[in-house]
Amino acid sequence: MRGDAIHFEATDQAIGRHTASAALYTPDERLRRDSTRWTLVQGLLAPFQFLVFLVSLALVLRSLSTGDGGFAADVSVVIKTITLYAIMVTGSIWEKVVFGKWLFARAFFWEDVFSMLVLALHTAYLVMLFGNFGSFEQRMQIALAGYLAYVVNATQFLLKLRAARLQAEREGAGA
Repeated sequence: MRGDAIHFEATDQAIGRHTASAALYTPDERLRRDSTRWTLVQGLLAPFQFLVFLVSLALVLRSLSTGDGGFAADVSVVIKTITLYAIMVTGSIWEKVVFGKWLFARAFFWEDVFSMLVLALHTAYLVMLFGNFGSFEQRMQIALAGYLAYVVNATQFLLKLRAARLQAEREGAGA
């Protein structure tokens, strides 16, 4: 039975879950997280990016369903992609400050891996748009794939935020 418990704990850590024995932040990392301005930057950019995503998603779906508003849909995807690049750059700075690594820090490894997929899909959209590759519908399908990946990635980060809050509560109760 003990072997099963070790296996499940290792599996949880491998897929990004953090058990009580695998804290999300060390005390030093938490101090760096709480003292850097990049935490605030991420906290402001994330909801802004989500708002841009919602507006763009509506414009993309409208253009695909009605055939109208293609230019507005393209502009909105470009704006969404710019906000994605901004949050990725500032997020990597945040990771460097907090964890000492630009990307793929232990605590956010799988979120960063999936972020690369999101970034690749958004970049593929830009290549199609500015390189005049494929049809409008194909471009919008790539955008929608990027948006689906973004939703999965945003969910990963929300779960990580919840894990950080739970860790803080556990540590506060133990103090």
